[in-house]
Amino acid sequence: MVVYIYPVQTAFTQRDVDMLQTKHKVKCLAFTQSPILLPIYFLIQFFQLLLLLPKTNAYLCFFGGYHTVIPVWFGGLFGIKVLIQAGGTDAVHMPSIGYGNFRKKWLKMATVYSFKNCNKILSVADSLIGYDYIYDEQIETKQGLKNLIPDLKTPIEVVYNGFDVDFWRDFKNERIPNSFITVAKGISNPTRAKIKGIDLIEKLALAFPEFHFTILGDSTYTTKAKNIQILPASEPEQLRKILNQHIFYLQLSTSEGFPNALAEAMLCGCIPIGSAVGDIPAIIGESGEILFKKDFTKLKALILDLTQTHDLKSKRHQARQRIIEYYSYDKRKAALLSHFS
Repeated sequence: MVVYIYPVQTAFTQRDVDMLQTKHKVKCLAFTQSPILLPIYFLIQFFQLLLLLPKTNAYLCFFGGYHTVIPVWFGGLFGIKVLIQAGGTDAVHMPSIGYGNFRKKWLKMATVYSFKNCNKILSVADSLIGYDYIYDEQIETKQGLKNLIPDLKTPIEVVYNGFDVDFWRDFKNERIPNSFITVAKGISNPTRAKIKGIDLIEKLALAFPEFHFTILGDSTYTTKAKNIQILPASEPEQLRKILNQHIFYLQLSTSEGFPNALAEAMLCGCIPIGSAVGDIPAIIGESGEILFKKDFTKLKALILDLTQTHDLKSKRHQARQRIIEYYSYDKRKAALLSHFS
């Protein structure tokens, strides 16, 4: 049995469970993101893992952090394989924007202990292993696990996110002219909004009042811009429909590992515009545009140039084909299952 441990359940974790269940029995254990509840959840998790011990063959953890300390300790004590999926906040240090595990003393200790003592790290993005950050001059340059844990010796393998290319598809219908969409949850929190690049989208809406912008994922977020539509988080079928109404997808994040929504939008035929952060440039490739520096003047010029491009249908097709070629569901499934044979 594979015990899958995560701080919160997401569409990503459910996708992994679906993949693993084709070959293995899977038991999911949720932790908590509340600092107040940590002592209680450490105790709960200890007894959960103890009860499951006779049936456990491996632990798979989503992100490194407080929730991975006991599984890693159990793994070492009882000879059970422990794999941790590095996904984003667990591999960056960005105190200037209040982001990253490494800016908090105890969370940093838990993260470092977990990554140093697990059997293998499965990173969803190359950038989370280590890269030089250049997008926002307020952010420290050296990011990624090998930069933040210089003496890290744990083997690391990149297992990219994978997507259902048959479900996420381009309906090839007419779309709202000059329409832009971004998907981001929790942005009613100002720090989260900045991390997701919502500040730039607000500026774009003011600069281009004739364009249509949609921000999907947080119904409590408010905006003064009349040309920004706020939509709540949607079920996949509804999200697919909404993506197919828009021409461009904005991923202007200050920090990302591998953004799932970007790939889903590209499969739906949205032309991507992304920041030079994490694996965003690698995902987009030549199918869209990259903002290399957080410079609004350059962003405006980039948007204006792209909206005047006449061959948008070709760009839409190119965006979809890039995800099909490099980030399919089947590729991730095969790579993930190979670690539990």
